[in-house]
Order: sequence, then C-alpha cells, then structure tokens
Amino acid sequence: MTGLVLKLGPHERVLINGAVIENGEKRSRLAIMTPNANILRLRDAIHPEEVNTPVRRVCYIAQLVLTGDADAEEARMQLLRGIEQLSQVLTDYDSRTQLTLASRAVMEDQHYQALKALRSLLPREERLFAASRA
Repeated sequence: MTGLVLKLGPHERVLINGAVIENGEKRSRLAIMTPNANILRLRDAIHPEEVNTPVRRVCYIAQLVLTGDADAEEARMQLLRGIEQLSQVLTDYDSRTQLTLASRAVMEDQHYQALKALRSLLPREERLFAASRA
C-alpha cells in the first residue's frame, strides 16, 4: 500500500483538501491515496493569534497554502524569503538542514513537507527566545 497513512485518535479532526473530517469514537487509520492531497491535522494548526515569532510566521504561510487560503504560486516567494531570513539567524547544522529541506519542498510544491521541516524549528526558536529573556 502506498500513500499517506493517518492515525487518528477519537474525535480528532483533520483537514483534507479543504474539508474538515472528524474521527468517530475509536482510534482509526486512514490511507490517503491521492498524491499531493493537502492535509493538516487541526491539533497541529497554528491559529492566527499564535503567529508571533519568525518561525511561526513562515509556518503559517505554508499552512495557509495547505488549507487553500493562499495560492501556492503567490506564497512561494514569501516562503522562500522567510526561509532565507531564518537561515541568517538559525545557523547551526540541524537548523540549516531543516531549512534546506523546507526550501526544497517549497520549490517542489510539497507544502506539507515544508511545514513539517519548519515546525521542527519551533522548539529551537522557543529555547533561543527563553535564553534571551534570561
């Protein structure tokens, strides 16, 4: 079997190509067979009021493409510009690796993969902000 397999908890919601789908009472697995389907777990969604850091801003742009609220072509330059700005600050090897993956994913219109790579930077960004406040 190929495709993405989603494992959903009871009553978990997921957005697939603009449609919100809610799981039933029990855990379940869904196999998404359509290539390039836009999928976002709503528990992972960044809400507009949470867009308050540089990494979150770039993640949010990728998320808007996945939800169908932004055109992928129009968002491409914003995403690449944001990734470039992050690469000037996050200079360690792991961050650079994730930013390279995100940049490649954007160029290949793989916005879920871009979001996944960018989200991996959120804990690092939080640690940097915490250290600067101390």
